[in-house]
Amino acid sequence: MTVYTLKGIEVGIPDWLTDTQIAAKLASGDYENKESAAALQRIKKGWRVLEIGAGLGYVSAICAQAAGAENVMSVEANPKMLDPIRANLARNGQSDVTLVHGAVVGNAHDAETVKFRAGALFWGGGLVEEGTSPEDMVEVPAVPIGHLLAIHEPQFVMMDIEGGEQFLFEEKWPKCVRHVVLELHLSKYPRKVVKKIVDCMSRSGMTYDPGTSSGRTLGFMRVGRVKKT
Repeated sequence: MTVYTLKGIEVGIPDWLTDTQIAAKLASGDYENKESAAALQRIKKGWRVLEIGAGLGYVSAICAQAAGAENVMSVEANPKMLDPIRANLARNGQSDVTLVHGAVVGNAHDAETVKFRAGALFWGGGLVEEGTSPEDMVEVPAVPIGHLLAIHEPQFVMMDIEGGEQFLFEEKWPKCVRHVVLELHLSKYPRKVVKKIVDCMSRSGMTYDPGTSSGRTLGFMRVGRVKKT
């Protein structure tokens, strides 16, 4: 196993990711750079953080370092990544992060599971469209976004789920959420989906956050004062 250090966080990758684009980004320091910077910029100690799409657990550890591991819930759909995430959290003293296995879906999803394509690289994974049958398809637990927001009541939400974000902005988000940072995947859906996301955040009392937005990374912040919790 090769271990890299980014922003003071040690990130180990399993052997099957050696000599991949992911290893190259880790070596250059570019891996999840925008997301980790946004987390460090906005998260306050004691905030509850919801991370959707944990990857290698790097941003999970960043969030835990900023908020306190006991306040962080990270969700990952790809079963191949669960052990590497746990190892990286332990490596950085953040084992108290709550790691949930499942694919986050819209509230209209009525089945207990969803088809997920694990992908040769974890960032190639994603929900399987109807009518397709990739060889690496697996059934994973379906976790509705409304359920996560209700049980964890996060102030900060980080999201990178390879196109699955298009299903999570049908209904208003609760007032507890102060910041949302997500990566857009425009190859997976038409641009009108971006408008749907922006419109949903606006209806939820949130607006564009220039401090955490850059390129495909889109940040939102709550408008107006929020009572301390």
